Amino acid sequence: MGLTLLLSLAGCVLLFGAIWGVTLTMPTKLLAKNFPQDVQEQLQPRLEQLESQPISLRRVLGWIILIFFCIAYIGLFMIGGMDGLRHGFTYGQFFLRFFIIGAVIKVFDILCLDYVLLTKTHFFQHYFPETEGCAGWQDFGYNRRQQAGQCAMILIGSALMAGMFTLQ
Repeated sequence: MGLTLLLSLAGCVLLFGAIWGVTLTMPTKLLAKNFPQDVQEQLQPRLEQLESQPISLRRVLGWIILIFFCIAYIGLFMIGGMDGLRHGFTYGQFFLRFFIIGAVIKVFDILCLDYVLLTKTHFFQHYFPETEGCAGWQDFGYNRRQQAGQCAMILIGSALMAGMFTLQ
């Protein structure tokens, strides 16, 4: 259980690091699709300019950050799976470990990132000053459907990963 909680916390740190890294570098305009609609509209001139500019070192760094955090995130689950193999986990134990890791990260995402970072601080407005005053920054829950879909994917992904590691 200790490793499961450690991996969960590491996943939270990785998620925050990824959010911060790609916010600093904005390597692609696809990232803005995660913001509220009015914020996306305010960012539109910057995003259009982004596409017309040559690829800069900053954007390359953004892609490197994004790729690194994706690989590290996958690595969390691989470490959890490999440890489970060493300890002879059953399907249910693998499922529970993967579900706990995913659920803790999702709760962190909703409470700390969506609620605190998005609505209570001016984190994003610091990097995107043109969005200051947008009502979307105060709209906790604007992405409920997306979050619900991700919660369903945690269940499905946990089941699939538990199956993959059980078949080893």
